[in-house]
Amino acid sequence: MAAIKEDKTAKRKVLSSNLIAVISISLVLFLLGLLGLLLLSTQAVGNYVKENIGFSIIMKEDVKEVDIVKLQKYLDAADFVRSTEYIDRDEAAEILKKDLGEDFVEFLGYNPLLNSIDVHLKAQYAETDSLKKIEAELMENSIVKEVFYQRSLVDVVNNNIRKASFWILFFCALLSVVAIALINNTIRLSVYSKRFLIRSMQLVGATQSFIRKPFVVEGIYRGIIGAVAANAMLFGIMLFISRQVPEMVGRQQLEIVAILFIIVILLGIVISWISTSLAVRRYLRLNIEELYY
Repeated sequence: MAAIKEDKTAKRKVLSSNLIAVISISLVLFLLGLLGLLLLSTQAVGNYVKENIGFSIIMKEDVKEVDIVKLQKYLDAADFVRSTEYIDRDEAAEILKKDLGEDFVEFLGYNPLLNSIDVHLKAQYAETDSLKKIEAELMENSIVKEVFYQRSLVDVVNNNIRKASFWILFFCALLSVVAIALINNTIRLSVYSKRFLIRSMQLVGATQSFIRKPFVVEGIYRGIIGAVAANAMLFGIMLFISRQVPEMVGRQQLEIVAILFIIVILLGIVISWISTSLAVRRYLRLNIEELYY
């Protein structure tokens, strides 16, 4: 009976040790995945802001509508354009009237506004240099009077996005090192609890590779289980974000998130594999007196 109780107690301790290790690994991998999502979210927000930066192409007086439509079709087919909107002078007057809160056309006696096309750029083209080239190209068109955009706003937005991305990347790298160290310590503690078992296997003549193999396999299983649990939590976070801000979770972001999930699983396997191998190797080299410290 005593032997059975001891056996049950030992199994409970092993199960408890494995459970704690899996929970620790899953939480740390969840943290790493969350940092990855934060980077992706920063990029998505940056792209969203950039794609809302645009410019207006002001047409000359008495330009035929057919020429404006041709220009709009050219813009729609251009690589740098996300969307365009043609606004005739009457529609522009109505918009400005609502903004001002008074009828300036009636006050002036005529409509001074011109036909225009509002252009929204793709994120990668919302840079000062790209906008200058686009402006120069458009100004060569005989029907274009002016290309208007807020140059200072473009610089401010891009500078702020670059600064935010740098600091988030820095903290992600720093926390990643801490996270990996935590997984390593968790696995070392798990192996430490079995150091006397390793010694016993050595005493009966087992080779180092034979002793190391079951520990490494068990460590990889823990890494996989922890990674799957971490991905499940990350998926829940993604669902919450998609419901709150649908614009941030497009098809491209979903593809990147899928890659992130695969990376989390690979990290769980690789970190657990390396940490377990190093921990077992350490205890294989200790003498009997050092096992008690």
